[in-house]
This record gives sequence, structure tokens and C-alpha cells, in this order.
Amino acid sequence: MRHELLRERLRERRWRITPQRRSVVEALSGPNLHLTAEEIFARARAVVPEISRATVYNTLRELVEMGELAEMQIGPGPALYDPNAVVHHHHLVCSGCGRIHDIHPLGVKHLYLREEDRDGFELQRVEVVFHGRCRACEESEDT
Repeated sequence: MRHELLRERLRERRWRITPQRRSVVEALSGPNLHLTAEEIFARARAVVPEISRATVYNTLRELVEMGELAEMQIGPGPALYDPNAVVHHHHLVCSGCGRIHDIHPLGVKHLYLREEDRDGFELQRVEVVFHGRCRACEESEDT
């Protein structure tokens, strides 16, 4: 469903939706989705076998520049792409399996950074990442 809303917003922007671009947008469909460019490439290629990596990477870059896709760096490894870029949210990451969930915790929007801690930075937004272990990882450790 999210990819349909994204496609509609892209049409309103008069962004040309080719079969290759459509396959990338459709690859970004699913709950709590945070994929690498290579994972998106594999999903898009399953729909349009002739799609190139360059097309996927260029499409991702364009979507990030438009604000329709968020590029995230959580820990080491490749960047992840989050299609839930329109609604500001935070993340919960399992330190066992690496699974990531979008969350909307209470009290986060009232975080305050003291002037002396800002080191001259003008704050633009706050991103919080909570780390823990999911139920499946906890249960597998208990057995």
C-alpha cells in the first residue's frame, strides 16, 4: 500500500515512472522495511530482469533527494533505505538479528541538547535509535 501512495506522490511531482523505476518503488513495499541497495536491486530484478544496478542506485538517489526515501546508516555496513520518510519516526534495532522496527516513542520530541554540548551546531532534527534484543533472539538464547 505504501508504494501506491509513493507512486501517487511521484506522479504529482511529474516524475516519469518507467517500468524500471516502478520495480524499484514496488521493491520498497512492506512494513518496517529497511533494505540495502543490493536487496532493493534483487527485488527489482525479480520484476524487471534487465534492470541495471546503476538504474537502481540512481533511482534511490533521486528518491532520497526528493525526500521520498530516507537513507540510514545504523552501525557498520551498507546504508539502508527506509520508505517511511514522510512520517518522522525513530528506530528499534535488535542487537541479535539486526531487525529494525519503526517506532514512535513518547517524550522523544522534547529531547533537549544543552548549548555547551552542541559545539556550535544548529539542530535540524533528532533521530533516536533504541538497541535491544527481539523476542525471537531472546528465546533462541534461552534454549
